[in-house]
Amino acid sequence: MQIIDGKEVAASLRREIAAEVAAWVAGGNRTPHLVAILVGNDGASQTYVGHKEKCCGEVGFRSTVLRLPEETSEETLLGEIARLNADPQVDGFIVQLPLPKHISEQRVIEAIDPKKDVDGFHPVNTGRMISGLPSYLPATPDGILELLKYYGIETAGRHCVVIGRSNIVGRPIANLLSQKGWDCTVTLCHSRTKDLKKVVRGGDIVIAALGKAEFVTADMVKDGAVVVDVGITRVPSDKTKSGWKLLGDVKFDEVAPKCSYITPVPGGVGPMTIISLMKNTLKAARREVYK
Repeated sequence: MQIIDGKEVAASLRREIAAEVAAWVAGGNRTPHLVAILVGNDGASQTYVGHKEKCCGEVGFRSTVLRLPEETSEETLLGEIARLNADPQVDGFIVQLPLPKHISEQRVIEAIDPKKDVDGFHPVNTGRMISGLPSYLPATPDGILELLKYYGIETAGRHCVVIGRSNIVGRPIANLLSQKGWDCTVTLCHSRTKDLKKVVRGGDIVIAALGKAEFVTADMVKDGAVVVDVGITRVPSDKTKSGWKLLGDVKFDEVAPKCSYITPVPGGVGPMTIISLMKNTLKAARREVYK
């Protein structure tokens, strides 16, 4: 059994991106500029945006964070999005999710110019991805692909079982792994899947992205499987200074001995998501997707 070290892979890719940015700027081009909009005071969102700011500095990007109060109206937020869409000094931007309940996330996503949608959530970019056209890939699915590639994990002809059908992880990773070049046979499972344990046991590669702590147990995984744990849930703990710990969707201690490869939580898929955002921002600066 080998641990898939997301921190190691992220560090390697961060160095590659930094070198590409340095060469891009040395060639007389403007420094890539990423903007994040943060509405409200959600602790996890603030931490995540902070990590993004730090990573921008490490790869040589210009970074701006627009912090708006919780009570910001939907129309005010849409006005900020329109301003960023029109700003030629901004290559890409994200609106950090989740948003306050009075704001429609879908309306916000659709208001972002697809050319600057470096989260890859806009329906235009989703459509391009499904069609196999150049696009900004959603961060977590792209991060999973990078992990598989870095560790040389064979995908062609193998059966991949994805648990969870969200538009952010489950559906896009299922689509991407079925495309030419990855060539998996993919089964997408969800809450209505019959005999779920049997289906998951058939997977050579299992991607757990349903958001339920330690849902995947040893009896659901066959010997030698590759297991990618996307889930992250905070649970109370009296053994940590913070008073909580992070658990994935996979019961790691009992599943890991059966695996050929497995991602830990934390330190697996998580570090890759910000790297994917950096990749998309550099693509936007270079006009690689939209010429």
